[in-house]
Amino acid sequence: MSTTVTHTEVIVHPLVLLSATDHYNRIAKDTRKRVVGVLLGSRERRKNVDTVDITNSFAVPFEEELNNPKVWFLDHNFLDSMYWMFKKVNTREEIVGFYSSGPKIKENDLKISSMIKGFCGREPVFVVIDVRPGTVGLPTTAYEAVEEVEVNGKEIHRVFKHISCSIAAEEAEEVGVEHLLRDINDPSTSTVALQIQRKVNGLTGLLNRLSEIKEYLEKIVDGKMPINNQITYNLQNIFNLLPNLNVEELVRSMLVKTNDIHLVIYLSSLIRSVLALHELLTNKIKYKGMDDVLDKTAGIEDSAEAKEKDTLKTEKASSPSPVAKK
Repeated sequence: MSTTVTHTEVIVHPLVLLSATDHYNRIAKDTRKRVVGVLLGSRERRKNVDTVDITNSFAVPFEEELNNPKVWFLDHNFLDSMYWMFKKVNTREEIVGFYSSGPKIKENDLKISSMIKGFCGREPVFVVIDVRPGTVGLPTTAYEAVEEVEVNGKEIHRVFKHISCSIAAEEAEEVGVEHLLRDINDPSTSTVALQIQRKVNGLTGLLNRLSEIKEYLEKIVDGKMPINNQITYNLQNIFNLLPNLNVEELVRSMLVKTNDIHLVIYLSSLIRSVLALHELLTNKIKYKGMDDVLDKTAGIEDSAEAKEKDTLKTEKASSPSPVAKK
């Protein structure tokens, strides 16, 4: 009995992200162009889920007119030659799709998907890898081309369907990524500051997602987009899982917890200031006579000693000489 595939999941490995970023920096950095490459990996069904494990990739020569999107070129002969070279190294890796630096879907992507389908036999996955350094959240977005029937039922056309995408790594890849991050991270940044920065990035990503949901719902209300029941069900599940924050006991407990945390932070700041002041005084007492020794060594006299010497010189100059007495 054949199993029915419910949905497709894509797993991207860090090596693919590094290769795509390097491809973009070599070819299209500081330009309006984008780069396109081929994704290699394996594809298998796990519990009615079509899992695409992307482990490797390679760049493909690609050109397109910015003013006329219908004019584009992808060297499929180069693609075929590179694929067989990779096949000799690792026979398990097959063509599972293609990637683009995006950052959005372009008009030619459906045509590229149709061409890549001839090399992999199945519907290829399309992964948009956002190579911009200021990206918040996951830099990957996965799609799969499906056939969609219009409302009147007379025409069938291909469109991209969004599928779930995640980033995973094997143990050897995790070690390599940690070594790379060790050189990138600033050692002067404290652990607390790094955790706060991660929290801020997470909240920024959440805000962007909520803004997208708001924009989508506004377009549905205005009649600019047709309603999608699956998206509506997902939003309803999200609202059902949200906790009720209007309960008095919950509000009181959150306020008490917040006050306790603020008290600990306040006491820690006071203790830190007192300890710093104590260290300053201890250091001042320890090296009390060291400043005078250093000043004398450098030829700088103390103000009191200099004043006393000036007084002696004045008295000596004002006293009558022996010759004047005679």
